[in-house]
Amino acid sequence: MIFNSRKWKAYKWIAIGIAALFIAGNLYALFFKTGNSANLTAILVLGIVLGAALLFLINKAYGKGNTAVVKESSHTVVESIKKVFKIVCAEGQFNELYDYEETRNFLSFIPSTKKALVIVKAKVLIGYDFEKCTWEINETSKTVTLLNFPEAELLAVESDYQYYNMENGLFNKFDKDDLTLMQHQGKKQIEAAALKSDLPKFAAQQMRTILTEVLHSKNWVLENGDKIIRLENK
Repeated sequence: MIFNSRKWKAYKWIAIGIAALFIAGNLYALFFKTGNSANLTAILVLGIVLGAALLFLINKAYGKGNTAVVKESSHTVVESIKKVFKIVCAEGQFNELYDYEETRNFLSFIPSTKKALVIVKAKVLIGYDFEKCTWEINETSKTVTLLNFPEAELLAVESDYQYYNMENGLFNKFDKDDLTLMQHQGKKQIEAAALKSDLPKFAAQQMRTILTEVLHSKNWVLENGDKIIRLENK
């Protein structure tokens, strides 16, 4: 059987109490020369009874203390629903080390600095919103001509934040607004890094492949595909 630390301490103190009563009984019998072992036996029995009662009360108290009462309440409100035509063409995993430091002067001359290191882990999805695309369809020649094709854009950023080495200044403490600011700035750094990476290029390659293969399967031809190629080669 495995005991937690609190119960182990309780049993330890009970054992110490019983041992103390036993020693007290022996000292009582030794110095007062009662010659009657009934007194010693009574003391030992009393110690065992008191120890058992104490154990019961401690277990009951700790049992109440360890019982967690969780209350949850949730209210979900759907603000809007709309149809979209967006295709994810590339996915990237990013880790951002965001170093935050802020110094304020207390009484205009006493500097107080707070700082933190935030690790931002994010999954970035890049693709296209077809509502921004325009093309012409010629059913006679079975051709689709791209007139306007937008650049790949961020469709979603799923981020997680881990805080390290958070140090409060003497007169400059972190609050929830600081945490919100750090999360916002860290996410912006991730977004900027994603757009500067090869993700848009991969998305353009994937989109060109998708459009070409889908149209080819229906015996159609894609024209002005160089619009996507131009974006790919940037």
